[in-house]
Amino acid sequence: MKVLLLKDPKDNETGSDPYIEELKSHGLEATLIPVLSFEFVSLQSFFAKLSHPEHYGGLIFTSPRAVEAVKLCLAENDKKKAWIQLKETWNSKPVYVVGKATAVLEESPESSPLLFPCGSIKREVLPKILRAKNISLECVTVYQTGQHPNIQESLEKYFSQVGIPKSITFFSPSGVKICLGHIQALTGDHINLIKVHSSCLHNAVHLGTGVHVVSSAPTLLRGANTVYLEVFGGLASSVCRDRPSHS
Repeated sequence: MKVLLLKDPKDNETGSDPYIEELKSHGLEATLIPVLSFEFVSLQSFFAKLSHPEHYGGLIFTSPRAVEAVKLCLAENDKKKAWIQLKETWNSKPVYVVGKATAVLEESPESSPLLFPCGSIKREVLPKILRAKNISLECVTVYQTGQHPNIQESLEKYFSQVGIPKSITFFSPSGVKICLGHIQALTGDHINLIKVHSSCLHNAVHLGTGVHVVSSAPTLLRGANTVYLEVFGGLASSVCRDRPSHS
């Protein structure tokens, strides 16, 4: 049974995407199609902020791209030398990620602002939650998100060669906006026969087709098992709201 995942591939220890492996273990043939492209920006400005850890209560990350931006900031030799002196200070401060760690943050707010490297189209869910807890953020845009240049061609190739999948999973609000029109054009009335999953509750109502499962913070196991159960009709429509997602 074929399923379509609209996301970037991610390698694990075995060199293949963990979603592909998990779904394959359940007898599902999954295909990944990258939807978004990313361009890193303002890294000099970001490093200038990283150079003053005394101004911040810690760091907060909501995406792998933000972590990658830190690595890129330190790629140059002169910055590597500077980081040796800064590293000890940053290591004494907390680093938060969306999920259970954020819950701890809400219970133990920092007096200094948190440095928040983020994308150009970040959602405001997390900032609003933290502001309500009197936790300040200093946001710095370190990457811009855009449409993948090959998305339309990739979708056309998939539907012409593979056919209509049993299930489609969106992993971000941007993915819904970019792909849905193309998919509707390629599938026509068959779109109503496809089980659609979205990781964004806010955008799910705009899909124009039945959304079967919505998870605000999809993990590998939840994502894989959700698709598996939905394809075989073993899971009723549900909404999972563990933590806000900022992909």
